[in-house]
Amino acid sequence: MKLKRIAATTIAAMALMACSAGSGAGTARADAPQERAAAPADSFSADTAYALVVAQTDMGPRTPGSEAGARCAGWIASRLRAAGADTVEMQRGSMRRWDGQVLPVCNVLASFNSGAPRRVLLVAHYDTRPWADMEADPARRMQPIPGANDGASGVAVILEIARCIGRTAPRAGVDVLLVDAEDSGYSEEIEPGLNPGNDTWCLGTQMWAERDPYATGVKPAYAILLDMVGGAGAQFHREQFSDVAAARVVDKIWAEAAALGYGSTFVNSRGGAVVDDHIYVNRAGIPAADIIENMNPATGTFPPTWHTHDDNAANIDRTTLERVGKTVLSLIYKEK
Repeated sequence: MKLKRIAATTIAAMALMACSAGSGAGTARADAPQERAAAPADSFSADTAYALVVAQTDMGPRTPGSEAGARCAGWIASRLRAAGADTVEMQRGSMRRWDGQVLPVCNVLASFNSGAPRRVLLVAHYDTRPWADMEADPARRMQPIPGANDGASGVAVILEIARCIGRTAPRAGVDVLLVDAEDSGYSEEIEPGLNPGNDTWCLGTQMWAERDPYATGVKPAYAILLDMVGGAGAQFHREQFSDVAAARVVDKIWAEAAALGYGSTFVNSRGGAVVDDHIYVNRAGIPAADIIENMNPATGTFPPTWHTHDDNAANIDRTTLERVGKTVLSLIYKEK
């Protein structure tokens, strides 16, 4: 993913898309944490989510077309089947990278409670960055990163959510989209001066959207993208594209986090604008919000481990995984 400033024309375009998708503006309520009875969302295990991050990083970098990437896709599919998904599909194809290389792409799709008329879509990417373009050591910049936070954390949280809803079914249906080739986009640090545009990112989601996945099915009411949701002490500000195209979805998420006592983690103010998978989900007509660390106090943008070799399991925080997982899971159980 890429952090960028929003131009006025981009804001206008996203606002029009938000109207067509049924989104609106609003501000999340600042609910104070209250004593709560045990809820199904409490079954979310931070230790299990952390172990799922480690399982992915142990495979090595999951770059598109690599053996590790293929092994990870198969592993994800097996976890979703074991959780009780009604359907699991490997969506295969190819997409052209910014440098002309054609990448094999394999997205993993799943559906839980597939007959439910109201549905929520959960999205993350499982691939890893082929280059450590933000690495301090120039000699290591052309090596792929471990991708513990940038990739594995979102997948781990969704797989743990899948385990929970497989044991205690919510009333709403849940669709899962775990995409390949999100993180192979262009950056100046790799080859300066090309400027090929922002659509070099999120190739797996672009492929998914081009195939009109809900042409004959029930389209989800909204989508939640989880990206870099495991950093130590992470704070999640309202991502700007999400706030423009899916403000009501952002409101729901941040309000639920506040009600659970996680207001210090889900900061109810606008952060940066991120080119990420949710943009293409929004273009497909599904209001989508991105939970992503985009205003780290040390960098002003992404966490310090972003696109470096320090993006490893040692820098993943169970508490962050738990807060994100319980927030999303609690929302799902409240859907009717």
